[in-house]
Amino acid sequence: MDKLKVKIVSEIYKAEELLPVYKTEGSAGMDLKAAISEEITLKPGERKLIPSGIAISLSDKNTVALIYARSGLASKHGIGLANGVGVVDSDYRGEVFCPLINLSEIDFKLKPLERMAQLIIAPVHIMDIEVVEDLDLTLRGSGGFGHTGR
Repeated sequence: MDKLKVKIVSEIYKAEELLPVYKTEGSAGMDLKAAISEEITLKPGERKLIPSGIAISLSDKNTVALIYARSGLASKHGIGLANGVGVVDSDYRGEVFCPLINLSEIDFKLKPLERMAQLIIAPVHIMDIEVVEDLDLTLRGSGGFGHTGR
């Protein structure tokens, strides 16, 4: 099994409080917690960069750590990630942050150590780039958004 190396960089929390955790045996994502010392209020439309208190090292350069919104926070409170999906490259060694955004119409209070996002490790295919004059033809062709129906 591959290993995710985790370094605790928070000065206020211990490893057992901040380690990413798979909540069930079938979970694809590990929960990331808010490494904050006091409650933070996100006003409607507001974005804040929230520290996770950890830095990571992926065991394979052909992997990436992806940060997704937690479905419960999104559906119940309108809390998502300002960048849609966060990308933590395999060679990044700094603290992992989550750019949370409040898409609801009411204030949201994020508590210390609250589960705020989920971290998923996925493979990456590094491609060689080739400049060509023409691309292969497909049935869809260059049809854009909505081209294939609803």
